[in-house]
Amino acid sequence: MKKFFKILTLIFVIVLFVGTIVFLANKTKKEPEVYNIEKPQKTNIVNQTMATGSIVPRKEIPIKPQVSGIVQEIYFEAGSMVKEGQVIAKVKIIPDVQSLNSAESQVKMQKLNLDNETINFNRQKQLYEKHVISDQDYQKAELSYNQALENYNNAQSNLEIIKDGVSKKAQNTTNTLIRSTINGMIIDVPIKEGNSVTQSNTFNDGTTIAVVADMGDMIFEGKIDETEVGKIHEGMHLDLTIGAIIDTHYDAVLEYISPKGVEQNGAVQFDIKAKVQLQEGKFIRAGYSANANIILDRRDSVMAISEGLLFFENDSSFVNVLVSDSTEMPQRFERRFVEIGSSDGINIEIKSGLDWNDQIKGNLKIN
Repeated sequence: MKKFFKILTLIFVIVLFVGTIVFLANKTKKEPEVYNIEKPQKTNIVNQTMATGSIVPRKEIPIKPQVSGIVQEIYFEAGSMVKEGQVIAKVKIIPDVQSLNSAESQVKMQKLNLDNETINFNRQKQLYEKHVISDQDYQKAELSYNQALENYNNAQSNLEIIKDGVSKKAQNTTNTLIRSTINGMIIDVPIKEGNSVTQSNTFNDGTTIAVVADMGDMIFEGKIDETEVGKIHEGMHLDLTIGAIIDTHYDAVLEYISPKGVEQNGAVQFDIKAKVQLQEGKFIRAGYSANANIILDRRDSVMAISEGLLFFENDSSFVNVLVSDSTEMPQRFERRFVEIGSSDGINIEIKSGLDWNDQIKGNLKIN
């Protein structure tokens, strides 16, 4: 009986030992990795870049005075339409004391000279009428009188210009009336009535009375990175989105690419300009911020895969293609070198190396 229990105990120990080994072996056994599978798809590949900037008028002209003085009247406010030559404001001249004194002194001197020539001319005229002097002497006296009269009138006009900015003989050509130089809209009036203004000269740009712009000819001004500037050219179409105008896209045509880049924030940027195709009934204000999508390359209905499925080795690119998917063995993949084309940052074109039915190893583990 004792022998039977010993044998039974031994069998139990052996079974327990074998069971433990099997349990530990199964526990430490690594399950095969299973990945999701993807196939090539037919899609459109659009490679594009973006430029940031703003919408501004092509013609934006600052209107400056031709004389210095005080703004007496302003006839328009921002948003008003004006025509070329239309008066925008009026400036009252504050005369320089030295120039004023000199002009007044000149008037007095020319008045004295005129009075003297008037007396002499009247005397010569009486003698001429009595046939005492010759025609030549009379004409000489008349010429001197006319010259003195002209000098006096000029001195008076100069005094009026210094005091008032205009002479009585030239009311319509006064420099005190500030006129628009183009047809357009006044987009800014940076001064107020009573402000002092100065004329443009060698040392001063002059005070801007108003800014007039042609709002019917708008352009996009933006910047593009040096890594993209070599891919664009004049004549390309841009798709503009304006931050202040929701759900509306504007077409634009690239007109200008700067030949020189400027370093900004550690990167070289190039200025670009594009003509904006305005839409009827929609008003674009100057200075709106905008983004321009520039299509660099487009491929329609091509074979493509996700860029995440692609690997690189030296100068070649490859994907892992499924070659066995038996339920009794792990997935097996092989490298398949492919020729790639355009990319939109998400999908990439496959020119050769794959068939439509090929199954490609994904990046997602199923277990």
